[in-house]
Order: sequence, then C-alpha cells, then structure tokens
Amino acid sequence: MANIDHKPSKYMLNLLHVLPAFAERDSLRLNALIEVSAGSINKYEIITESGQLKLDRVGFSSLAYPATYGCIPCTWDHDGDPLDIVIVNVTEALVPGSLVEARIIGVMKFDDGGEVDDKIIAVLADDKRVDHIKTIDDLGDYWKKENQYYWEHYKDLKKPGTCKVNGFFSPDEAVKIVDECVERYNVEYLPKFAE
Repeated sequence: MANIDHKPSKYMLNLLHVLPAFAERDSLRLNALIEVSAGSINKYEIITESGQLKLDRVGFSSLAYPATYGCIPCTWDHDGDPLDIVIVNVTEALVPGSLVEARIIGVMKFDDGGEVDDKIIAVLADDKRVDHIKTIDDLGDYWKKENQYYWEHYKDLKKPGTCKVNGFFSPDEAVKIVDECVERYNVEYLPKFAE
C-alpha cells in the first residue's frame, strides 16, 4: 500500500487524485485518507485542489465524532466533495492526513441540508480485531441508533433539523455508491484539471 505507482517527483503528490478508490476491489478494500479521529469536535478537511489538511470548522456542539472519518480518493459525491468514509472500531487514534486501507461493511445514506452526502462504513482492512465484522449488522442495533443520533444532531446548534439519516445498507450497496462516485469524479471533476 505504501508504494504509489507514480514517477518520483520533487513536488508533493495530491493523493486525492493519484490513488484509485479501490486498493483491492475483490476484498472490498478502499484507499482512505483520514481527516478526523474519533472523539474530536474539530472538522478537518483535505483541500481537494492541493491535498493539504485544513481545519474546516470547530464543531458547533459538544458532540464528538463517534468514529474515524475521512474521504476516498478519485471519487466525487453529490455534495461536491470526495465521498466520505467512516471507519469504525479503530483501537488507536489515526493521524489526520494519513493513508489507510479500509474494508467496506456498508453505507449510511445521508441527507445534509438537501444534499446527498452518503458515508461509506468500513473497518481497518488489516486489523485482526475487526475481521469478524462483515456488515453493519455485525455492529448491532445500538451502534446504528448512536450513529444516527450523532449525524442527525451534530449541526443542531447551527442549522437545526437539516440532517437526516436515510438508513444503513449492505456492502453491495456501498460498492455501487463508490462506483457511481468514481464515475462522477471522472465525468464532472477530472475535466477541470489543468494539464
């Protein structure tokens, strides 16, 4: 994973545009760039054009991210950003800006102020502690309730009632959404690149 099939350069590569979404499709392994560790109220984002990490905002409430959060390279979601990924059951905090491989276990369909902003749900691909987790259902009903509560209320002090979880779905549905976002990246975002 650490080696990128790219000629050496004296310039920093923007991993959002160099890495493919899938590290290994058959085993549902995605490349993911970490933006926020679980327990943080700070929302970091990778700048799409340059690849640097920036503080996008400090959370509007005391609700902290319930899981590690990031984005998937070479994808473009309906909200005009790379597709989001939520990595659950991470034992030790991951460094924002780091690259990991994550295994898909499902997707949370999400509406953020009228925009589709789906979140792929995954576990770390090489963590033996989570090998038994194959789908979101393996996390239990309380996990779904807790995460639905977070995502529907984390913006309440700024824009109450604007976020809606539209359900949790299978790994197959997640792969379909990743594929759609890769296609959208190729059609809508990639042509904007200056050669």
